[in-house]
Amino acid sequence: MDFQITGNPESLSNYEQDIIPEDLPAPTGKYKLKYQQYATEMKEGYKQYIQRIADKAKITSMQDTSRNKVNEKHDQEEEASVDDLVTLDRKALLQQGYADSPYHIRNSVRKSDAETVAAEKKKQTVVEQMMLDHLSRAVISDPEQGLNTEEQESSPVPPDPEGAPLRVRRRTLHETKIRTTSTLTVNDLAQKVEFDGRVLSRNGRDACRELIGFFFTHNQSLAVYEYRKFGKNRTNVLPFITKDTYSHQCGRRKGKPYRLGDFYTGATLTFLSCDHPSLPKSIKENTLFRLRITNIDQIALNSLKTAFDEHEEDTLSQEAQDWLVLQAIQADKLKEQLCKRGVRILTGLGKYFHHLDKAGSGLLEKADFQQALKVFNLQVSEQDFESSWLILQGNGHGKNKVDYGEFKRAIFGEMNEYRKSFVRKAFMKLDFNKTGIVSVIDIRKCYCAKKHPSVISGHSAEEEIKSSFLETLRDACSKSDEVSYGEFEDYYEGLSIEIADDEDFVSILRTPWGI
Repeated sequence: MDFQITGNPESLSNYEQDIIPEDLPAPTGKYKLKYQQYATEMKEGYKQYIQRIADKAKITSMQDTSRNKVNEKHDQEEEASVDDLVTLDRKALLQQGYADSPYHIRNSVRKSDAETVAAEKKKQTVVEQMMLDHLSRAVISDPEQGLNTEEQESSPVPPDPEGAPLRVRRRTLHETKIRTTSTLTVNDLAQKVEFDGRVLSRNGRDACRELIGFFFTHNQSLAVYEYRKFGKNRTNVLPFITKDTYSHQCGRRKGKPYRLGDFYTGATLTFLSCDHPSLPKSIKENTLFRLRITNIDQIALNSLKTAFDEHEEDTLSQEAQDWLVLQAIQADKLKEQLCKRGVRILTGLGKYFHHLDKAGSGLLEKADFQQALKVFNLQVSEQDFESSWLILQGNGHGKNKVDYGEFKRAIFGEMNEYRKSFVRKAFMKLDFNKTGIVSVIDIRKCYCAKKHPSVISGHSAEEEIKSSFLETLRDACSKSDEVSYGEFEDYYEGLSIEIADDEDFVSILRTPWGI
């Protein structure tokens, strides 16, 4: 049955207008401000997206031009050496497709804001625990507290017959004399630089520890705490390196105490394992352990550098020269050789070195590295190799051996700490038991290819993208059914080589892993 509306059209329009209440309150200034902020963010985000697309096009054209300049002889040698790698290389490069999708400004801003709030809350918890530890310890352990106890015992007030004598009671902060002449003050501990750090290790359990450190300028000491989370609500803050003055344990400044100029993003701090009995067993197995600074309070650092004008030493210029030598080696033909093959080469080298390292010490001899470069058809001149070897010799491992992780970082370089932080986030999401090893079954469950541009456009199936990822990742592993943190990191290290923009690389990790 058909229904027909009859009547005056003017009355109908009046009826529709009456549906909207007339007494709606006007929007408040708070919501107007939110809308203006949202509109501004969307406009700025769109401008950044357009600019990034243009920059990517320029970089791609420059890379294509530089590749065309490579001589024909080198091209023929490279093609002959990668004939058996082309298929898996192409499958690995499918992961770069996530960088081609539009960057979701609104979602990324929400995640960044939430991560910033969580990080600040975590740091505040660690700072409070650090202040409590050091101020309380300084007060309770002060010798003047004994004088305070003797005065209480000699007072005319009769002691409690049921209680123990004061000299054998358990001392608490509330039973102490708060002010002493030798105790620390809040002002002393406030003159500090705060930094985030990670242990340089291929052991996933150690590499993913959340460390927050402090360098105090009042006595040039440092302390490092570990922030641990159990479940959703339970957290704990424990000392990882106790507050004390420490010195460089390797390199050109071996034996010299740490100072303000040694702290910057990307710096590596070295310690003797025997000096820290409370360290985990996996770290104490090695004579030295290394701590990489991943982020630092730059404002506090600049302020303290202005207040404490330190004189640069000759060793700093020597280290700068060493860094320039390694940069020249990395920028030579190696980048061309790693083009399109970074995943296969870096994961293959990691697997090869792990096979040679029968003792599990992470150290290999000079001949092992030379042989590895030949096996993977990587052309490094003898002079460059000798230069890098002499630089790596100063790291305190001995005359004939070098850590192969350091060798890879020196020869091929490494992705920045911003990118590595997302690699660790992805692995920590997979490794919910914190064992440092993830099963391939769990990876398959967590990996999501629905938002891959090829899947969205219909050119590829979701299972095809997922299978390509698992196949290339499994090929890099020493065991077919599990993936270690070192192997996971090597995979994304190789994928990172050809991606110039940090946010594009972050998209490759955020989208499939949901971090």
